[in-house]
Amino acid sequence: MSSPALKYTLIHQDKYTGARLGEIETPHGKIETPIFMPVGTLATVKSVSPEELTAMEAQIILSNTYHLWLRPGDDLVKEAGGLHQFMNWHKPILTDSGGFQVFSLSDSRTIKEEGVYFKSHLDGSKLFLGPEEAIQIENNLGADIIMSFDECPDFNHSYDYVKDSINRTTRWAERGLKAHQRPDDQALFGIIQGAGYKDLRLQHAHDLISLDFPGYSIGGLSVGESKQEMYEVLDYLTPVMPSDKPRYLMGVGSPDALIEGAIRGVDMFDCVLPTRIARNGTCMTSRGRLVVKNAKFARDFGPIDDQCDCYTCRNFSRAYVRHLFKADETFGLRLTSIHNLHFLINLMKQVREAIRNDQLLEFKEDFFEAYGLNQANPKNF
Repeated sequence: MSSPALKYTLIHQDKYTGARLGEIETPHGKIETPIFMPVGTLATVKSVSPEELTAMEAQIILSNTYHLWLRPGDDLVKEAGGLHQFMNWHKPILTDSGGFQVFSLSDSRTIKEEGVYFKSHLDGSKLFLGPEEAIQIENNLGADIIMSFDECPDFNHSYDYVKDSINRTTRWAERGLKAHQRPDDQALFGIIQGAGYKDLRLQHAHDLISLDFPGYSIGGLSVGESKQEMYEVLDYLTPVMPSDKPRYLMGVGSPDALIEGAIRGVDMFDCVLPTRIARNGTCMTSRGRLVVKNAKFARDFGPIDDQCDCYTCRNFSRAYVRHLFKADETFGLRLTSIHNLHFLINLMKQVREAIRNDQLLEFKEDFFEAYGLNQANPKNF
């Protein structure tokens, strides 16, 4: 299925790794890859404005189909002119299908061939979501890149269960393709599942590639397995994925995993990590993590990271940001959110430059050393 809504161009491949420097063209602009995408679950990146995202050079953001379906409702978003108009963000947007959120409600859902029956996390009301319904919601939301409805089985689920699951997800993918009403301005990606089973991952990749989606997502990772297990899946999976289409690793956003994923040929990443930890006062810096709420920063008048040129680091001290957290002032979490998002967006800018110069392995070594990471005992972020 070729899609006029998306064009991927491979610009350069790192000479020593599988890393790809590329460009994705969408109706709302171009995206340089590899890219980190800030997550705006409910049509907003928590505490950060569209103008601030633009200032930090965010190229694309992600919103959540399930949550927007429940409130304010995809029909309301459509009436408002679509997600871009509704949230005043006029660069590319990606929406997931809602499948991960549905399947995280394991105590209140039933999976059938037609779709999934479950209870709303808001009020307990009975709901149903299938591939046709998910695609219709995404068509109403109007994002540039949308996801197929899938099941995300646990990484260590039984082999027989995962085999049945991926076969059903393939059938759902076919139904979603038929239901897709906006192929001219929305690119629909397939999602490769298979848990931790190599043969099932490869089978599912083969089955979805045969459907000729304009791009492919890798799902079911960063859900509790070790990072080494995740990297092993990428090692055998990305080489069989189409080289002329984008590759999106869902739900991954720690600095080490972004670099390792890029080395293995991944083009797109997203995660709530930078804003989630920011709300607890934890910052990513060029020398590792920093918890700005700690007492030792009470009289530290330097920036969060003296290597960073984000709005926060240009204008405010560690002492001031710590004061805001201690005083329960929301401006504090805004400042740390801006910093963390800028840090990851800028990290990927550096990764792209390293790929262009065939120096990604050297960049990784230098970054890991400065950040305090090592292969034997990597930190969470």
